[in-house]
Amino acid sequence: MPTPTLDAIDLSDRQFWGAPPEQRHAVFDVLRRESPFAFFAEPVVPYIPVGPGYHAVTRYADVEAISCQPALFASGSGAVSIADMPPDLNEFYGSLISMDDPRHGKIRRIVAKAFTPRVLEKLVGNVQAVADDVVARARRTAEDGDGTIDVVADLAAPIPLRVICDMMGIPEDDRAMVLQQSNVILSGGDPELVEDEEYMVTAFLKAGELLAGLMARLAAERHAHPADDLTTALVTTEVDGERLTNQEIASFFILLLVAGNETTRNAISQGVLALSEHPAERDRWAADPGLTRTAVEEVVRWTSPITWMRRTATRDVELSGRSFPAGSKFLLFYAAANRDPDVFADPHRFDLSRDPNPHVGFGSRGPHFCLGAHLARREIGVAFRAFADALPDLEVIGPPARLQSSFVNGLKRLPARLADAR
Repeated sequence: MPTPTLDAIDLSDRQFWGAPPEQRHAVFDVLRRESPFAFFAEPVVPYIPVGPGYHAVTRYADVEAISCQPALFASGSGAVSIADMPPDLNEFYGSLISMDDPRHGKIRRIVAKAFTPRVLEKLVGNVQAVADDVVARARRTAEDGDGTIDVVADLAAPIPLRVICDMMGIPEDDRAMVLQQSNVILSGGDPELVEDEEYMVTAFLKAGELLAGLMARLAAERHAHPADDLTTALVTTEVDGERLTNQEIASFFILLLVAGNETTRNAISQGVLALSEHPAERDRWAADPGLTRTAVEEVVRWTSPITWMRRTATRDVELSGRSFPAGSKFLLFYAAANRDPDVFADPHRFDLSRDPNPHVGFGSRGPHFCLGAHLARREIGVAFRAFADALPDLEVIGPPARLQSSFVNGLKRLPARLADAR
């Protein structure tokens, strides 16, 4: 593959995000070496004014430096969108991700307090049961059909979605809607999932409205009739006399779907693909369950399910000897930082025993490090052990259908066969 030239690179081009990962990483390699703060025009978003552009941050050290200085590099202007969304919309869809202190600290303390040891114990225990059931259902799907399954729909998507819905107490009848609307929010404008760019905005707003309505109804029910779930904990937990509003609970639920559901789902599906492309590593993990801790970290580093987060300079700043004016936008490309050769030896090698592995797949150090990282690690580890034990005949049989999104590094479909299915 020819080395891309700097002047030919455009990270705002939607087509770039449909390219295979090796092509994208070749571009990130060039940016890290030649232009670690490369500037790009913002993509056009219907109904939203086009902003001044953004800097793509591709070196690990710079991603860390920005993440650890929230007073200088804010999230409140928008962390999950390149464009400057209206403040209410930005906060609703971004929740904790798109907040700064002191409000970020208050909401995070309430949420953290709601995750009691009892809630966490129930969560961790539930992951194994969910994974075992999902694997059994996938086996039946293959046996009742032609021996094939879709890794995304039949394995990767159901595990985190069921864990989150069980955790929140979402009724069974609402779960298909939750999956559908979370797909819309995370579609990134993929033309297969939205009709056109104008429809993307209205579909995005409608998805939020449906999910908010569900959570408002559920929160009201839990106020009147408490249950043993996280929604009850969220509506009853107080910190300094303050509780979450129904809108804050709805916003947090959307955050769970984005950061909890989609991140784990795409780490699992792309992890299956990576193992199929590296059979020696797959066989090594299958033979040695003790490899799970480092293997999970390498899967997250390798896949980097969330490609970037945005920060905005609150005043004139200097980074690595360069000056930037207040208001400058920075996209922290975790996918690029996770392949930085200054941090990771042989970064383009998939090595399940890589240790240490200080990847930023769950975000970088600082106040916005992923609250659910422990649960995500548990889900990924349990899922792959369940696949190794119950689906040793799982074989990827075709190329993946990749999500055409700059924000989420995801798969829409991944065809596979269970060789022993009858």
